[in-house]
Amino acid sequence: MARDRFAPDFDPDCGDALLSSARHDIVIGRWQGLRDLLRTTGADWLSRGHRIRLLAQACAGSTTVESWLAAEPRSADALALRAATETSRAFTMAIAAGRGTPIDRDRIDAAVLACLQATEAWADDPTPWISLISVARLYPSGVRRQELACWWDELHRRDPYSVEGHLQVLHYYSARWHGTHGLMYDFARDAAGVAPPGCALPVLVQYARVEEYRYALDGAKGQHSAMGLGQHWDHDGAVSDVRRTWQRWITGRGDTIVAPGELRDLNYLTHAACQAGAADIAAALMRMLGRRATRTPWSYTGDPEKQFTKWRRELGLRG
Repeated sequence: MARDRFAPDFDPDCGDALLSSARHDIVIGRWQGLRDLLRTTGADWLSRGHRIRLLAQACAGSTTVESWLAAEPRSADALALRAATETSRAFTMAIAAGRGTPIDRDRIDAAVLACLQATEAWADDPTPWISLISVARLYPSGVRRQELACWWDELHRRDPYSVEGHLQVLHYYSARWHGTHGLMYDFARDAAGVAPPGCALPVLVQYARVEEYRYALDGAKGQHSAMGLGQHWDHDGAVSDVRRTWQRWITGRGDTIVAPGELRDLNYLTHAACQAGAADIAAALMRMLGRRATRTPWSYTGDPEKQFTKWRRELGLRG
């Protein structure tokens, strides 16, 4: 009998079955499933952030969240989702316009206003602050330093170890947006340095390395040979970063199940370990992942499915 061929599972919801069900409701224009999902999620900030981010991407092309708000205008969950949805719509416009082409400022302002309204609906909720920091980078010159610092303080006060929140600041500080490679790496390392054992924040350094790679790739217009990044992934510093993140995050988190909200983070560390040639760590991480994969960051260095499968095979993993 032939052995089943391994195939990674790129479930866009990262194995969150309740989220998948709610996203189906969006397709048929039914908002009640979204309300029930977010009500059940409550103050589990990791799950709430993951679910709102993916629900917003699905809601961006529909009027489902507007229908919910029309029925329940004071719902904190609906307002938080509307803020994330307006943010997603603004980024969709920016992508369509092309890098370096500013979009209608009124669209950005509307997203910011939606975020600020959501922050007032549930004082403890960090998710509108994440959306606010995210959309801020769409302003051609960013926002005033004091304003960004204020928004960051509000987020940090509510969820000091939010990877998604830190990631939005990291993007803002990147050379592709309103900062430099140095500023981005400093922010990532500072956050990693104060993270308690088992916290995922050290993986920000791996996100920063991917961000630097994307910047160089954009500059070289896709010509890898012209990039001068032959050792981008596997120089001594990159390898040390992988081992440091493994030590601080993975060895400190115990044998707990990988939650849907941290699956992308684990894929970033696994990708980095593979590229760095840290076979011992890469194999252990691949075992943790099993078939569960996210398209990024694998898609930045080739075909995601081929890469994921190739690395498993080279690491000697079966099935």
